[in-house]
Amino acid sequence: MKLKDEEIVKLLTAPQTVEKGLRAMMDIYQSRLYWHIRRLIVDHDQAQDVLQDTFIKAYQNIHQFKSDSKLYTWLYRIATNEALQQLNKMNRMRKTDEDAEYYMQNLVADNAGKDGEEIMILLQKAIQTLPEKQKLVFNMRYYDDLPYEEISKILDMSVGTLKTNYHYAKDKVEQYIKDNYSEEF
Repeated sequence: MKLKDEEIVKLLTAPQTVEKGLRAMMDIYQSRLYWHIRRLIVDHDQAQDVLQDTFIKAYQNIHQFKSDSKLYTWLYRIATNEALQQLNKMNRMRKTDEDAEYYMQNLVADNAGKDGEEIMILLQKAIQTLPEKQKLVFNMRYYDDLPYEEISKILDMSVGTLKTNYHYAKDKVEQYIKDNYSEEF
């Protein structure tokens, strides 16, 4: 039985039902959050770690949740922030002579598996070349099909700025694919 957000929050805030609330929250939102994180992080194991951190942070801060937004919007924002922190950590840890873009593109290809379709690999490589904000907006619109108003709440950006970022990102992705499709495949 799928619980409503209010019911989940109520379960999470009562000491005797915390575990049930956590299970319900994870059952409902785990898959969607995982794929959002995975598109940003790329690596499965690191995405799983970030997902766990997201649920831990949500549990620890459930008292800060304001019911003026959806629980998913709040969780999405936490997941996005955790993923960005992980990306920053990865960038700091990477060898200084290794180009971050090259690293992320190779990580995409390595995680695509043998059955990965070439155009999807190329699309992921193109997305990895985008600046961070454009990457976030593109993923949220293209993969998650979130409305700009929802993305605006998650990223705390104006709808106009989001539309501009998405437009630029889409153009860059299209150009990358046009420039590289025949070269790589």
